[in-house]
Amino acid sequence: MSKQRTVIVTGGAGGLGYAISQKFVSQNDFVYVADLNQEAADKVARELGENAKGIALDVTNEENIQAVIQSVINERGSIEVLVNNAGLQHRAAIDEFPLEKWNLLIGVMLTGVFLMTKHVFPYMKEKEFGRIVNISSIHGRLASPEKVAYVAAKHGVIGVTSVTALEGAPFKITANSILPGPVLTPLLQRQLDDLTKVGKTEQEALETIVYPRQAMKRFISPEEVASGVAYLSANEASAITGEHLSVSGGM
Repeated sequence: MSKQRTVIVTGGAGGLGYAISQKFVSQNDFVYVADLNQEAADKVARELGENAKGIALDVTNEENIQAVIQSVINERGSIEVLVNNAGLQHRAAIDEFPLEKWNLLIGVMLTGVFLMTKHVFPYMKEKEFGRIVNISSIHGRLASPEKVAYVAAKHGVIGVTSVTALEGAPFKITANSILPGPVLTPLLQRQLDDLTKVGKTEQEALETIVYPRQAMKRFISPEEVASGVAYLSANEASAITGEHLSVSGGM
């Protein structure tokens, strides 16, 4: 029987984070459900069972990140898998986009990925094994109006992932990103609700977010994204690095 791996999932209490954490637990991995909201993280961990633990984590705070990673190492001895999933959204035209919202989104979704990778890397290098999966977005390749910070951050995640893959390769550490399309999570549902409040029908709201570019014309499930994460994190995926896997229904 293979060794039980230790996994950290940031933003683990959200809709996508929950599905990713659940997928790893179903494979008998031990998952740290890391989230800014300790209570929500603990709730998810309780639902997932004895192979999950909630942990409070602010991915914009380097000292907090170092303390959390050290506590995981103290408890488990190693970190095999890191999934950088924490995210949020704010919509506004560029000339109306608040700087504090720009800084927040870039801090959580781009700087957070860098900091988590920076501080997990030494432990993965020491063990000469690691799987890092960063949740980018189809917006890492495409643009959408009123999402300047989100689009910029998700483009940046692809860049960070590519550099991580090059630097991790000599140490048998792989780094890949997932580019989800429109996943029906609470985050996306709030965007749909906001658009319907200003007079759009649900179908018009959906098209505003999804575009007519998606071949399958449907939402992506969190479980479909989680399966992609699990695939790239597998012990057998040792030759896959620097890839950016679109799970978008053909966008």
